[in-house]
This record gives sequence, structure tokens and C-alpha cells, in this order.
Amino acid sequence: MTKPRADLYYYTPTFTGAVITASIFCVLAIIHAGLLFRTKTWFCTPLLIGALCEVVGFTARAYSHSNKTYSTTNAGPLIALIIQACLILLAPVLFSATVYMFLGRIMRATGQTALSPLNIRYLTKIFVWCDIILLNLQSTGASLFTNSRGKAWMSDLGRAIVLVGLVAQIGTFGFFVTVAGRWHWRMNNLHPRSIAMGGFRWERPIYMLYGVSAIITGRNLYRVTEFAMGGKLIFFGHCWRVVADRFIIEDGYLNVNEWPVYALDAAFMIVVLSICAFWYVGNIHERNQRRESVELMVQGESIGEGRAKEKDVAEAKAKAKASAVLNIVFLGVPGLVLGLLKRRRT
Repeated sequence: MTKPRADLYYYTPTFTGAVITASIFCVLAIIHAGLLFRTKTWFCTPLLIGALCEVVGFTARAYSHSNKTYSTTNAGPLIALIIQACLILLAPVLFSATVYMFLGRIMRATGQTALSPLNIRYLTKIFVWCDIILLNLQSTGASLFTNSRGKAWMSDLGRAIVLVGLVAQIGTFGFFVTVAGRWHWRMNNLHPRSIAMGGFRWERPIYMLYGVSAIITGRNLYRVTEFAMGGKLIFFGHCWRVVADRFIIEDGYLNVNEWPVYALDAAFMIVVLSICAFWYVGNIHERNQRRESVELMVQGESIGEGRAKEKDVAEAKAKAKASAVLNIVFLGVPGLVLGLLKRRRT
């Protein structure tokens, strides 16, 4: 397959589709922002950041509709390509961070952290750190790939790094779902009616977590296939050239058609954000549940931990009051007596 030397796409990116998709993500970002600041469920912050990345990414694709030709005097199309490629690729990594943190919150809210296959103290940290590493890995690969300007080694290296990051993310999700499933199985054996300590109904959130994990994994499989189909670019001089002044790039079906970007990436992420809108604590609990459980879900603590903290705070206040009284007695009263004695002497 041949492509004009300065074209950055195999097709003309659709303007209407990009604008509609960016608008949907914008609406979802507004919804998540409202829920985030109203409920103060701060562990869901990556959802909002990821939604904003999608908005900017698809806005850049809309710009590319009429600006897809690169030249040394107009770098705008190349910048737009880099923005949309990086942000659309990395947004699901941010969604994954919230998924990992959500499981820890569910476990703590039920008060059954001892049933977790991994120590609850390290559960969230392990997966979130894996996510941070994969975020940096994929961003590095995407930067190399989009900035290669036809350099074969840089393009191939970028593709390879992104592929490694995506495959590692799939593996991480597989291990994560295994941990969640093991805890779920133990909870079912212990609480067949899906009622755990404190009356927290945990099954609906855990099933939503499974669904989101499956959707993100499906999207990652699409991206792995897409990057695996990529061809090689050749760079000569300071211009985009190859034999007969054209790129000779043999890419797969997913690379030369635009619809998979919307059907297998954007649509999946829209579903993920829609499901995750029910993860804010005001929505994932039944009306008859106590406010205490809701607050603990935000803070990521178990009911026992929360009560212990409240007890510690109460004890600290009592000690402070006692200390104030003792200060008055042992410092204030003697001071008052000494003052009176001095006045009598004078």
C-alpha cells in the first residue's frame, strides 16, 4: 500500500465522528467532576483526568480532518497526531488506576480484608505502582512512535515499547481479576446472602468491577493487535521521502481503517466511564445503609478501623481537656496566689 509522502494518516479522519465523541466524553467528564467534588471520592480522580484526556485527544482528531498533511513549515498536523495518539492511548491506563483502588475500598468497607489473597496494606499499592510504570512505559513508546518522522529504528522501538506495555497491562489485569475473584469466592462462602460487616452490599460493586476490567482488557487486545500489524517507516534527509517520493508502508486492516478507533476504543471507554459513574459512594450504597459505611468507602477504611480512629480522636480530645485543666490548676492557680501575695507586700 502506498501513501502520499506528507500524509500522516491512511485516511481522512472524520470530523463529525470526532466532534460527537469528544462531546460525549466532555459530558461524561462534567458528570464525573460533579460527582467527584460532591461526594469527595478522591480515589476516582483518575477517571476525571482520563475523560479529559479523551476529550483533548478526539478534539485533536477533529483538527486533523482538515490538517493531516505534514510539512517543515507547518508542524500543527504532526503535533495534533502526537496529542491524539498519546492521550487516547493512555486514558485507559488512568481508568485502570481507579479500578485497582476500588477493589481495596470494597474490601475495607465490608470489614473482611483478612479474606484477601494479598495483604490489604499492599494490595492497592502493588497494582497502582504497576499502573504508574505501565503509564510511563506506554507514554514513552507512543512518543517515540509518533516522533519517529520515518526513522525505522525509532518507529519500531516505539511500537515494541507500547506493545510490551499493553501486554503487561493485560497480564496485570488478569492477576488483579484473579485476586478479586478469590476474595469474592471466599466472601460467598462466608456470607451467602452477600451481606458483610456493617450491612454493606458488596456484590453489585464487585460485578461492575469485573465488567469494567473485561472492557478495558478487550480494548487493550485491540490495541495490541493494531500495533502488532504496524509496518516500518524509512526516513531520508529532512523530508518525508522514499523511493519515488512515497512511503511504502504495509500495515494491517486496523491501521488503514478508522472505524476500529471508535468502535473498539472510544465506545468501550464511554461504557467504562458510564459504569464508573456509579462508583461514587452516594450511588453504590442502598438507601437504608448507614452514612458511616459511605464515609468509610471514601476514606478507604474498614468499619473497625473507622471506629478505632473515632475512639482515638475522642480519647485525644479528653486528654487535651484534662491537660488544659491540669495546666490551669498547676500553673494558673499558683500564679494567681503569687500575684495576690505580691500585691499584699506592696
